[in-house]
Amino acid sequence: MSTPIITAVELAMVARLRLGLGKMVRSVETYGGELDDDSDEVIRRFPAAWVTFGGVRDTQPTATSREKWKAEALFAVMVGARSVRNEQTARHGGPALHEVGTNTLIYAVRRLLSQQDLGLPVRHLAPGRIRTLRHVLLDREAFSCYALEFHTAWVEEVLQNGRFPDQVGDGQPDDVFGRYDGQLGVPDPDWLHTGLNYYLQPDDGKPDAQDLITHGSNP
Repeated sequence: MSTPIITAVELAMVARLRLGLGKMVRSVETYGGELDDDSDEVIRRFPAAWVTFGGVRDTQPTATSREKWKAEALFAVMVGARSVRNEQTARHGGPALHEVGTNTLIYAVRRLLSQQDLGLPVRHLAPGRIRTLRHVLLDREAFSCYALEFHTAWVEEVLQNGRFPDQVGDGQPDDVFGRYDGQLGVPDPDWLHTGLNYYLQPDDGKPDAQDLITHGSNP
C-alpha cells in the first residue's frame, strides 16, 4: 500500500525530530488534539513535540498542458514545556536538565527541519511563522506552547478530463481506488501498427511509397 505524500512528510518529520531532539523531549508524535486539553496527563508529557499537516494554501499548474500541478503545503510542529517555578522558566528553561524550555525547543526544531527534504519528492522545508499557542499557570505549574510553521511543495499529476484512474499494482498511489472498489479507467488499446509514408520530389501530396510496421499481433 502506498503512503500518501501528506502522511509521508508528517512521519518523516516525526522520525527526524525523535532522532535529533533526543532527551530534550519525552515524546514526538503526530498531533491528535492533545493541546486542546489542560489535563494533568497532557501536561505531564511535557516537554514534548507534535507534528501536524496545516493544509494546502495554493495549487498552480506547472505547465500549459495542466497535467501537473504544484501544491504549496504547510506543516506545523507544536512544542510544549512546563515548569514548577514560573512561566518564564517554562520558556527560558531552568537549571535542571528536564527544564529545557520552549525557546530552546524552538531553536532545535528549526535547526533540524529547515532546508530538509526528508528524502521525499518535496521542496526543501522552509521555516515560517512561530505562533504562541498558550502560556498558562495551572495548579501552580506553568506551561508554554508554540507552533512552528514549515512550508513545502510537491507536484501532483492529474487525470485527463473524464478519465478514471487505471488499475495499478500494489504500492503505487492509485492502488487505493482498486482496493476500495472505486471506478477504474479502461486501458488504452495496444499500439498494433505504425504507418510510414514516403514522398519524392516534386511532392504532389500523395505518398510514393508506404511501410506498415506491426507491433505484437492482432487478437
